[in-house]
Parts: sequence; C-alpha cells; structure tokens
Amino acid sequence: MLNHILNNRDGRRVAVIVNDMSEVNIDADLIRDGASLSRSDEKPVEMTNGCICCTLRDDLLIEVRKLAAEGRFDYLLIESTGIAEPLPVAATFDFRDEHGDSLSDVARLDTMVTVVDALNLLRDFSSQDFLSDRGETTDEGDQRTLVNLLTEQIEFANVIILNKISDAGPARADAVRKIIRALNPDARLIETDHSIVCSDVIFDTNLFDFDRAQEHPLWAKELYGFAHHTPETEAFGITSFVYRARAPFDPARIHTVLNGELPGVIRAKGHFWIASRPNLALEFSLAGALSSVTPLGGWWASVPPTRWPTHPDALAEMAAKWTEPWGDRRQELVFIGACIIPHHRQARPSPQAANPARRCHLGEP
Repeated sequence: MLNHILNNRDGRRVAVIVNDMSEVNIDADLIRDGASLSRSDEKPVEMTNGCICCTLRDDLLIEVRKLAAEGRFDYLLIESTGIAEPLPVAATFDFRDEHGDSLSDVARLDTMVTVVDALNLLRDFSSQDFLSDRGETTDEGDQRTLVNLLTEQIEFANVIILNKISDAGPARADAVRKIIRALNPDARLIETDHSIVCSDVIFDTNLFDFDRAQEHPLWAKELYGFAHHTPETEAFGITSFVYRARAPFDPARIHTVLNGELPGVIRAKGHFWIASRPNLALEFSLAGALSSVTPLGGWWASVPPTRWPTHPDALAEMAAKWTEPWGDRRQELVFIGACIIPHHRQARPSPQAANPARRCHLGEP
C-alpha cells in the first residue's frame, strides 16, 4: 500500500518514516525499489532495531521535528513495525518532553491506518500463538499474543484497508467483515486487492481524535453507554449483550462459563467480582480464540475511608457507582458476536505457567 500511495501522490510532497524490528530494513528497501522518490520532494527516513512506541520514541521525536523544520513536505507517512501497538505510537504525538516541546506543535496526527489480510485473518484471529511463536517480539520478555495485537490494531484504526479481498472469496470475506465491524464499527472500511487505494483515503481525513480514540472499540461503547447502533452494523448481523449485576459470582460457575464454549462471540470485555475474593476486582477479556482473567486491584469498598481520594469529582464518581450492601463492587461484562466461524476457544497460559494445562483459575491473585 505504501508503495502504491507513493507512486500516486497526486502532487503531494511526502516524507516517509519506516520502522522495522529487524537489522535489515526490508520495508524501506521495498520503498526504494517500488516508489519514485525524489530527493527534492520526498525523503525516506529509516529507523531500525526498535519499536516506535518504546525504544525509538526519542528518535521519532527528533526525526519528525527535523522534517517539519525543513518546510518542504505536505505529509508524513509513518509505517511502524507490524508488532507495534497503535495507542503508544499516537501518544508520542501528544507527549511533551522536559523542555515543553511536543510533536503536536509542528504536526497534526491525521489518520491511523491498518491493513488487514482478508485471506489470513480468520486463521490468525483463531490462533492461540504468542508473538514469540511467530518469531516477532520486541524483547525476550514480550509475552503478547497474536490475536490481542491484531485486535488492538483493528480497534484503534480510523481507516481499515481490507486487502486480498478477491483471494478470500465471498464466504471468507463476509466473515472477515463481521469480525472487523464487531471490533470497530466506526472505521472506514476499504476493500481492495494488491493494496491499491486512492491516496485521498488516507491523506487529510481529519479522522483521528486522541480524546475519542479509546472510545472506538464497540465493547467500550456498549459498556460505557457510547454506543449508537448503525444500520450497517445491524446489516452485518452483529449483536451485543451487556450483563450487569451487583451480587458476586460463584467462582466455580463463572470459571465454567468463561472457559466454556461461547459460540459466535468475537469480543468480550469487562470486570467482575467473585464470592471467594470479595475485595478483588477482576477483568475478563476475550478476543478471537483467546481469553484471560487478570486482577485489576481492589474495590473502593474494600479500602478504609481514610485512604479514599479527596477530590470532589473522584468522590462523586465513586458515589454514582455505590450501592449498599456491596459498595462499588459490580459485574459489568459485554459480549459482542455474530454467527460466524465456530471454533474451540480456550484461555492459553503464559509460557512461564507452572502448570501447562491451567486456564483462567479465578480466585488466584
């Protein structure tokens, strides 16, 4: 897609930053071979051996400021490594350094674009692989899963390019559309082959808004009341269900439900509490073939009032969620799905798990 855009710029002056985790920057080589880059109009900048959102943040700050100062470019395309998380990349533009300088002073983050492989998304979304299983990690301690990374990249996008649509075929393409719409109904969805898209699709869209970015996922809209069901979403057969309650779950029963088959569920998210650990807030997250339960911390009801926040807004928010006799303890879980691709789902343990057979053992710290 990057090569096609650079060869069809419609007179725009474009600079490019390419970031790759490997020592040999293959993507930058492809740009040199496949795009007509003029030294006076376009300038490729390579950043290797790191990820934009972490080790290369300082380099990104320097390079973007340098390109802006030259005053020769209309647009900057940043192609980050495929395993980069989009939110930290976007946050780099809102970050102010010790001198009070920010990229937002010299550039406006306009559009977040994700390219989706229509031919392979179903396989990858049903995968239980860690990134390390695919040989794609930021460091030795990277324990992220493939499906969670794919989900974040789709949920955060303003524009989603659904590539290889003809190769996918009608049935597979329909299933992929449902997954994308279940994860991010607001994104502009462009279907194509060979990543051939009009440059107007990604240039100067004014779609990105950092304050609204985390409201994009459908689960957040449903759970926190931001949802507006569009006819397009309904046409794809995507439905959602929010479960709210105050009484605690029975640990064994909720363990059985969350580790059991949930046919058609594409995404689930929320927090809950169990009778055996009443002071512990737990988060449930499901994406594709993987689910997890992680501790979030304690409920305010379990904290002595002398340690409560004193700010009026914090106290008002706490009071709005308070119900006797449980305090702020509550169940809030959203399930989003469609009738597609049944598959066996299980929660995969981390590589360091002492018991390789364990799933989500609720009640453990």
